[in-house]
This record gives sequence, structure tokens and C-alpha cells, in this order.
Amino acid sequence: MIKKLIKKYFESLVYFYSHLKYKVFIVFGFSIAVGILDSLGLTMFLPLLQMVNDSSGVNPENLGNLRFILDAVLFFGINVNLLSILLIMSSFFLVKGFIYFLAGIYRVNVQESFITRLRTNNLKGLNALSYKYFVRSDIGRIQNTLTGEVERVARAFTFYFRSFQNGIMILIYMTFAFLVDAQFAILVSMGGISANFFYKYLYNYTKTSSRQLTADVNVFQSLIIQNVSNYKYLKATNSLDNYATKLLDYIKRIEISNKALGKLDALQLAIREPILIILVVSIIYIQTTVLGSSLAPILISLLFFYRALNYLMQMQMDWNRFLEVTGSVENMTAFEKEMKVNREYSGAGKIVDSINTLELSEVSFNYSSTTVLKDINLKINKNETLGFVGESGSGKTTLVNILAGLLRVEKGKYYINGVNSKEMDLKYLQNKLGYITQDSVIFNDTIFNNVTFWDEKNEANLNKFLKVIKKASLSDYVESLPQKENEVLGNNGINLSGGQKQRICIARELYKDVEILILDEATSALDSETEQAIQKNIDDLKGEYTILIIAHRIATVKNANRIVVMKSGEITEIGTFSELIRESTYFKKIVQLQDI
Repeated sequence: MIKKLIKKYFESLVYFYSHLKYKVFIVFGFSIAVGILDSLGLTMFLPLLQMVNDSSGVNPENLGNLRFILDAVLFFGINVNLLSILLIMSSFFLVKGFIYFLAGIYRVNVQESFITRLRTNNLKGLNALSYKYFVRSDIGRIQNTLTGEVERVARAFTFYFRSFQNGIMILIYMTFAFLVDAQFAILVSMGGISANFFYKYLYNYTKTSSRQLTADVNVFQSLIIQNVSNYKYLKATNSLDNYATKLLDYIKRIEISNKALGKLDALQLAIREPILIILVVSIIYIQTTVLGSSLAPILISLLFFYRALNYLMQMQMDWNRFLEVTGSVENMTAFEKEMKVNREYSGAGKIVDSINTLELSEVSFNYSSTTVLKDINLKINKNETLGFVGESGSGKTTLVNILAGLLRVEKGKYYINGVNSKEMDLKYLQNKLGYITQDSVIFNDTIFNNVTFWDEKNEANLNKFLKVIKKASLSDYVESLPQKENEVLGNNGINLSGGQKQRICIARELYKDVEILILDEATSALDSETEQAIQKNIDDLKGEYTILIIAHRIATVKNANRIVVMKSGEITEIGTFSELIRESTYFKKIVQLQDI
């Protein structure tokens, strides 16, 4: 048990040190200073009690190994009397109070810095994750770790260092108690060890409950996200109640885990004082009846003893509360390691000029054991419009995600302006890239902020905004709104049609001054009339941008410079619409099925 506690203690110390460095030891230093000052103040009760009990004054020999305190008082020329003893004792406690105040402020500052660092590092770590790892991750766990788990780890910080401070106080009181009476110190140790057997069960049960709580909250967060994101479907199909059954099950699990932890906490509060009093009474009896100690050492020993046991009980409570959230610490530690292992590393190369060519050479790509792309060879020139067609699962989106730098080439080469992509920082590519999917990204903010991505609203940016909404055929719509560009669009653009959402997304990408536009099934969820309108917007941009269009409907890419036909992860044909109609039986069959 002790070995496990020590291991858990040092594992946690290493974790906190990794974030706080030298600040950890300053917190420890404050704890030690408070303990020493508190003990010195209490020690002055001994000469005070002797003075009250013996009118002849204080006998240094009765102080045992603590006589150095009285020697120090005499060394400074202070007369040992009631007033001087009271003043010295008060001084120790005043200084202790001041140090305690400074320690509290410092600990709060360190804790808030720790929380800020956690949140900042987690956010940076999340943004640096490889896209391949992210799409296979548990979103509920990610959200829970970035939000609720941070608060729980902050509580772990508080309880960990409070338990350490209580441990320091116990050690110092035990040391002073040993100096007063070695036999007393042995009795204190025996009392602490006997109490520890009872807490062994509580520690193990608390750790198990904490881990279960963290696991259940992760799943609950995932279910909540899916409930919100799929609300329309669940509502329309009257499936909300059925889905809620899963949520209610985890709500009940979380309730049970929290109740279990609460019962443990209540039990510790309830038994703390009875155990303390039983031990105190036992020591009084042993000290006076069995060991025959004199009154003054007994009283000061009991004072040390009571304080030591009080802090022992408090330390056990704080440690148990730390264990209540240790599951969160373990989860946070594992999450941080996963983010480091799965972060995306880039070369140092920069794209200074325009993107003139994108080229894939013998590129293959797998998800685990599933092959998605095989031996892809493709070269794209500046301001060329390419369409990608093929059945679902043919690898169209994966191919374009590699071109966008979302997925890293595992086998083969990807060249940007003739330079291997592994030697480049692909953020410079993505700065020049606009990405539009069928799931329009609309923020709960004004049209201006949605298009400009919260750019400063000055005259130059407003003029730029007006130009891009004109290109995206949004001008008439914006002018019809009561607040014009200041109109708030609502949650996920609830008041917008599908076509309006897509036009806003197109305008946003044009505002960024991109060179490459990627449209991944951008019009597949629209009605035919709206699709034709959006298609006209795209055709008007032809020749100004490099445009990559993923489409199920051939009509969407009919006017592309080239159409890439894919099947089972391979490029089977490349050509213009008219060339493929003549030469590709597979393509011709798709066109006939779609009645184009």
C-alpha cells in the first residue's frame, strides 16, 4: 500500500513538475516555512506551562532536546518571563500568518497559471494533430478533456499540494514531538499507521470510482455531441426518446459514481474526529498512567500530537480527494502523450510565389489495413479546373485531402512547385487554399464576420467584402436584410437556405485571396435550380483559380478542363467530358444513368 502511494505521489509530482518546473519547489518551500513557524509558536507553550506550574521559573532541563529554543532566547538577552514568552509565541504566529498569506496568493497564481498552460497546450496540441489521427478519435473524449477534465485536474493540483503541506506539518510536529519525548513520537507513529489501514480500502475504492467516472463522462460527452449534431434527423424520425435512453443510462452511471465518491468523502468527514479523539485519549492514558510523564511535557506533547493527528486526518482526506480526480490526471497525461505522438510535423520550406503545379507520383494511402489509394499519378497546373468522379469509396475525397495537405503521403511523392511536400511547411499551402463541403460552415455571428473571419471592419475590408459577395452572387440577399452585413445568421445559419449557406462559404474563401478552391460535394445537397446557380458561380471563377471539384453528379463537372475518373482507389481515366464520353465505357454508363 505504502509503495503504491509513493509511486502515485511521485508520478503526480513528475506530471506537475513538467508543467510548473521550479514553481513546485517554491510551493513546497512555503509549506515547510509555515510548518516550522507554527511548531515553534506551539513550542513556546512548554516554558509558559512550566512557569505557571512552577513559580521558581523555567528549568531548561525540563525542555529536553527543545532547550535550544530557550538558549536562543537567552542568547539575545531576552528575560524569560510570562510577557516575553507570550510575545515570542505571538510573533511566531504573526509571521506564520503572513507567510501563510503569501503562500496562499502564490499557490493561487501558480494554479491559475497551471490551468492556463493546460488549456493553451491542449488547444495547440489539438490544432497540431494530424488530420488522419483526428478523424479516428473519440470526439467526446476530446471535448471532455479540453473542458471538464481541465477543471478536475485543477482540483487535483489543489488537493495534491494541500496533502503535501499537511504531510510537511505532520513531519515537523512529529520531529518536535520526538524532541520532547521519543516515546510519544513512537505512539504517534503507531496511531497513524493503525489509522492508515482503514484508509487503504478508501483509497482503492476512490481510485476505481474516479477512473469509472472519467470513462463515463467521456462517453456522455460523445453522445451529447451526436445528439446536438444529429438533432434534425432524430427529431424528424421521432428517435430522440430512443436515443435519450442511451444518454439517460450514462447520466445514471455518472450519478452513481459521483454518489459513491460523495459517500466516501462524507465518511471521512464523519470518522475523522472520533478517530482523532480515540487516539488522543489513548495517548493521555499511556503517557500518564503507564509512562508516568510529568504534566508540562504531557500537555505540550498532547498539543503536538493533536495537531499532528489533525493534519494526518486532513492529509488523508485531501489525498483521497486527489484520488477522486486522479482518473482525470491519468486521462490528461495520456491525452497529452497522444497529442505529442500524433502531432503533424512539417518541413521548413515556404511557398513564397504562386502555386503553379501540384503533382502526385506513385502515391498510395491506407487507413489501418484498408487500402484507399493505389499508385496515383496526377499533375495539376495553375488555374486549371479538375473534376473528380467515381462511386462512393473510390478514394476521391482522400485524394483531394492529400492535395490539400490534410493527409500526409505515406508511400510515393507529393510535389508542390516541384518541391517534395515533406520538405515544406504545408501551412503555406493551406493559406492559399479554400475548402467548401456540402456541410456548410456557418458561425453564429454576422454575415460580415462569417465572410471575413472576424477581420477588422474598416473601409478597405468592407470594400473587399462587397466585392467577394458580388462574385458569390450574395449582394442582393445582403441588401435585402434589415441589418445588411451586420445581420446575425444564427446557430449554423438556421435562417439560411442551402444555396445561401454555400454562397457565404464561397465568399469566405474568395475573401482570403486563395489560389486553390476545393469543392467537396458542395452542391450535392442542393435542389437542381440552386445547384445550377451555384454552378454558374463556380464557372464564373474558372480560369481565375485552380479549382478541384469532387462530385457525384457529372453535370457539376461537365465544364471542367479535365475530369478524373476513379474506381477502387485508382485513377482509371482522365480527360475532358467529350473525350471521356467517346473513350470510356464506364464514364459513358454513369452519364447515361444520370440522364445528362
